[in-house]
Amino acid sequence: MDTASFTGLIKTIFWIIVIYYSLRFIMRLLAPVLIQQVVKKAEQNFYGKQQEYYNQNTNTQQQYTKKEEQPKESKKVGEYIDFEEID
Repeated sequence: MDTASFTGLIKTIFWIIVIYYSLRFIMRLLAPVLIQQVVKKAEQNFYGKQQEYYNQNTNTQQQYTKKEEQPKESKKVGEYIDFEEID
């Protein structure tokens, strides 16, 4: 059975510190790029949803204008009389 030695403990602590600081360094380099990609993707998603909403509303407005363009029959009942108030 092997026993733990003091040098093995020091080596382990050393490698943990080296890995920790190397990961921090790499993340400082890569984090701006990753964040930029996430923001760009969210922006594209936002503009896509906005375009869908705009297209949906314009189609709905076109349907309403088509219905309004049809002439309506109007029945003339009689003459229009304008009443004035007398004091």
